[in-house]
Amino acid sequence: MAWVAASCTTVPFVDANVLLYAVSKAPEERNKAAVAREILQRRDLVLSVQVLQEFYVQATRESRRDRLRHDQAVRLVESFCRYPVQELTLPIVQAAFVTRRRWGISYWDAAILEAARSSGCDVVLSEDLSAGEDYGGVRVENPFRDGDRH
Repeated sequence: MAWVAASCTTVPFVDANVLLYAVSKAPEERNKAAVAREILQRRDLVLSVQVLQEFYVQATRESRRDRLRHDQAVRLVESFCRYPVQELTLPIVQAAFVTRRRWGISYWDAAILEAARSSGCDVVLSEDLSAGEDYGGVRVENPFRDGDRH
């Protein structure tokens, strides 16, 4: 079943876990991998520098069963740059400090939300943040959970 944003008036912002599932070869992640690949077929997605960094680090991690080589991960990061990529700026960092404190979430999650906000996205596709939660106008949807797929 295709994932369709329930309330996205702009393009969705994609967290690193979507990219990681898209390249996963783990049998237990087969369904999530299919959903992630379908999402990446879209042309209207936004990523951030942080998302690309996290993808690279996690995809090449030694403990990952289907670990990518450096050159494979770099090629994928370069291919993901076909989407708009939000740069990390001082205003995003400062806003993330406020968001982190306001919502009691990690700085890294707050930085994802603020990068999405800076990009004009009102939906973040992520398995890591609380699905359905609205963080001051940026809502999280988990595309891998049936209840969030429409």
